[in-house]
Amino acid sequence: MRNNSEGKTVTDEIVEFLDRDQDKDLLRFLTAGSVDDGKSTLIGRLLFDSKKIYEDQLVALERDNAREGHAENDTDYALLLDGLKAEREQGITIDVAYRYFSTNKRKFIIADTPGHEQYTRNMVTGASTANLSIILVDARKGIITQTKRHTFLASLLGIKHVVLAVNKMDLVDYSQEVFEAICADYKDFVTRLNIPDVHCIPMSALKGDNVVEHSVRMGWYDGKTMLHFLETVHVGSDQNFIDLRYPVQYVLRPSQGYRGFAAKVASGIVRKGDELMVLPSWKKSTVTSITTYDGELGEAFPPMSVALTLADEIDISRGDMLVHPDNMPKIERHFESMLVWMSEQPMELNKQYLIKHTSSTTRVRIDKIRYRIDVNTLSKSDSDAFELNDIGRTVLTTNKPLCFDSYQKNKSTGSFILIDPVSFNTVAVGMIIDRVSEENMPSRITGAETSTAAAGRSLISNGERQERLRQKGATVWVTGLHGSGKNELAYKLERELFDRGAVTVVIDGSVVRSGLSRELDYSPPDRAEHLRRVAHLCHMLNDQGLITICTFISPDEDIRRQVAEIVGRERFHLVYVDADKELCREQEPDLYRKVEEGRLQFLPGVDLPFELPVEPEVTIVQRHGDMMDAGVLVHYLQEHGIINQ
Repeated sequence: MRNNSEGKTVTDEIVEFLDRDQDKDLLRFLTAGSVDDGKSTLIGRLLFDSKKIYEDQLVALERDNAREGHAENDTDYALLLDGLKAEREQGITIDVAYRYFSTNKRKFIIADTPGHEQYTRNMVTGASTANLSIILVDARKGIITQTKRHTFLASLLGIKHVVLAVNKMDLVDYSQEVFEAICADYKDFVTRLNIPDVHCIPMSALKGDNVVEHSVRMGWYDGKTMLHFLETVHVGSDQNFIDLRYPVQYVLRPSQGYRGFAAKVASGIVRKGDELMVLPSWKKSTVTSITTYDGELGEAFPPMSVALTLADEIDISRGDMLVHPDNMPKIERHFESMLVWMSEQPMELNKQYLIKHTSSTTRVRIDKIRYRIDVNTLSKSDSDAFELNDIGRTVLTTNKPLCFDSYQKNKSTGSFILIDPVSFNTVAVGMIIDRVSEENMPSRITGAETSTAAAGRSLISNGERQERLRQKGATVWVTGLHGSGKNELAYKLERELFDRGAVTVVIDGSVVRSGLSRELDYSPPDRAEHLRRVAHLCHMLNDQGLITICTFISPDEDIRRQVAEIVGRERFHLVYVDADKELCREQEPDLYRKVEEGRLQFLPGVDLPFELPVEPEVTIVQRHGDMMDAGVLVHYLQEHGIINQ
């Protein structure tokens, strides 16, 4: 085999070349801008001038340019990227186009994103993995609404490096004054956003000025060309190497003696011998090996995919997270996030969606929309629901706790997607801002819709049910503090109604929490969700002609009102058991003691307000020595025609 002057064979040189290529770092960047600002043309010119286009692509470019080009006497390099028929006909970008190329210094993945406002979700998709954003402006138009919108989206998605490419300088006679005025306007706008690294480059993508080579027509510009900047910009610090987050994706058990946990390192560094904690079980163990397909390693860091083995047999499964014990993520069910709605179906506040966060999937509800952002003006406004491409700040609650960081601190553990549980389509992407303390959570049951819509028509009329059962469907809602005797009253009422031949169902809050609401806690938002479920259950049972007797503290007057609206105001009968706190403490001494000692939270009447019912249908005063009597309620139901005399 032929050797070169250094004694190396051709095979050796090929291996060295491949090794050098493998060691190159990767830069992901996107281009954004208004319609016809030249995004696709810029990328096409980058590929052409850096000699990264194959011969068959050049032949196809010449053929397509003659037939569909929009650049008059010049080559339309945008045809290298605009692949959809509609894109070529209109001369615009609609879908996100990804292209790969490399130079001697770096590898690149380019996302060419659309400029139209209705394709905001497409730009968000392209920006989600980008390290850098190139935002183009037309030198004739300067900074316009779309420029601000794309810059805001880049900031929202945590992109730290932005290049303002002032394109079409050939159409303003390569004027330095025009360029500097545009840069000044842009930097004045960017100061309101979280983008630490901003560079401005004057260029003409069509003519090739300052794309790969310096422009002789803009001798006044002594900065880097676009390609030189992309090759040299430092983005390594954008990775989080401090906070170890290892979300387990798969448990490997190829043989009896091996049990490994496979995942992509989301952030931080893990080394052999490190002590790790498993969340949410809080168990600890030590890393005994870090393996890949190529063998064993001493350490692993993002974005490596590896398998870890631990010294101890611990129950670990997909969705669990391994971390360093002294560096923990937040473990919460309630958090605030910026949400980008990506579905053509509007948001439904009463609907539970699926949330996919790292390797964990659970159900989630949207408790509140703080505000919606106009991406063109950055102004904030109230909103009842999001529609396609809407962006805003929301409060969410998951069924089980998530292990997360803020998006600014850690993109991998601070981002998520929402999935429609029926179609399994992705409906939104989100960036976590921070946890929300439970005492500051909004309490909401129904939002705009407060009545249950019938999904079908029964063949049995209400009159027939009343005649057969000799009663009307109704809900007796008994409220009062813990230890007030409301449960005793509910069961005594059930006994008396049963003896009279009535058909009743007692719905006890503690029983419901052990089943239907077992994943909910006692915080105000979860208490509201708990009561929403019960209210809909009562509505259905009342439709069947049954009398439901509900015993719930339900301390919030507004929530009680919303429960009444779901059940139906004409069928909802509120009963208040008025017992003084001393009596309640005597009846439930252990419960009140735990709250006073700080071992328990959210007890109405102690550390959570109990709002007295404004106009209850019946009030039963309960004091020391009083016997609980359900007779007054039986008399009330007879008077209102719910049961027969």
